[in-house]
Formats: sequence, C-alpha cells, structure tokens
Amino acid sequence: MIRFDSHGAALVLAALLAAEPAGAQTTRNFDAQTLRGELVVTRPPEALLNNQRAQLAPGARIRNANNLMLLSGEVVNQRLLVHYTLDINGQILNAWILTPAEAARRPWPVTPQQAQAWQFDVGQQVWSPK
Repeated sequence: MIRFDSHGAALVLAALLAAEPAGAQTTRNFDAQTLRGELVVTRPPEALLNNQRAQLAPGARIRNANNLMLLSGEVVNQRLLVHYTLDINGQILNAWILTPAEAARRPWPVTPQQAQAWQFDVGQQVWSPK
C-alpha cells in the first residue's frame, strides 16, 4: 500500500490535473512556408501531391490530426488533406493531416506563388490577399 502525506498527495493531484487527456486536440501553428494540398502516399517514398508526382524526403514526418507521427506505410493510398512543407530539393519534408477546424481556415495557399502573393498572420493563422 502506498501512503502519501499531504505534500505528496498535492504533487500527484497537480500532475494529474496538468496531464492532457488522451486524444485531446492540440492547437497547431503553421508558418508562412506551409502549403495546403492533397497527399496520397503511393509507394513510399513515392507520392502524389495535388495529383502530381512527388517524393517524401528522407526523414519525412507525417503527423495525424492528434499530432502523432505516422509511418508513411500507414497511410498508403489514402487521400489526405494536409498542410505540408518542402525541403530544399522540393521533396515533402513535413505533412500534417488536417483537423476539421484546420481545414475550415480559408483561404490557404496551395502553391508557393500564392504564399508569396498573400499575407500571413501567424498569430491568427489566417491568410489574406495583399
């Protein structure tokens, strides 16, 4: 049997209250280099991004709606609405599967040209034409 004095019980209670509930949604903040698209991993590292051939970068990270990392093989042939970033070689470096709330944020650029032509408010996570 474990016994706690009042100090120990207070520490345990504080830790439990600070712990995030399992499956709780976290707010993810994206930067101005993050584009939106449809990702289909076909045969890792091969993929389709907005119906164009693409490749996952070595060490690419795919995160689900709860921000947990997935292996590319877990999402083969699934059409995923994602925010993504590219590495310096144009390969997909990061992909975040969008939550319904994230997907509702519009407009969001789908090309680097749109991102350059629009203005991004990092704090509000909204884009607007300049």
